Amino acid sequence: MTDFADKSDKDIDQWISNHEKHAKIDVTLYFELLEELARRAQAKGGLYLEKSLSALKQAAIAGICISYGDLANASGVEWSKARQQMNGKNGHLDRLLELCHARRSPLLTAICVNQKNVEQGELEAAALSGFAEGARRIGRKVTDERAFHHACRAECWAWGQAQ
Repeated sequence: MTDFADKSDKDIDQWISNHEKHAKIDVTLYFELLEELARRAQAKGGLYLEKSLSALKQAAIAGICISYGDLANASGVEWSKARQQMNGKNGHLDRLLELCHARRSPLLTAICVNQKNVEQGELEAAALSGFAEGARRIGRKVTDERAFHHACRAECWAWGQAQ
């Protein structure tokens, strides 16, 4: 494992961006960089990546979707505080997506939707766009965002059944 102690968050982020720019996203160093950035984000407090991953894995095993609020609850964080940490590049969901990629697991964030869509398992337009953008950053080919989301969601549930 590479020692990143002398690298700043900005250095790590730039290194990740360089890997993505040059499509070097399936190499060990890239995975280590994603894990390191996630570890650093975790150390700053707030939502816990491993607790969120655990909640997502349990949902996949159960064959259901969960809400963003469920991820906040898994970390013991009030939704009003968690909401601003969830979205956007480098947000909690983005870090979770990167960790799934680094660990070569299904993109478990595909089964996390807003509360009113838990039963249907559908992402709203902005969330769908964010999910697709994150997937593109880690090298996934996304042409039809909705079809891609459905395929990822199905992959999560198939993985869950195999557990």
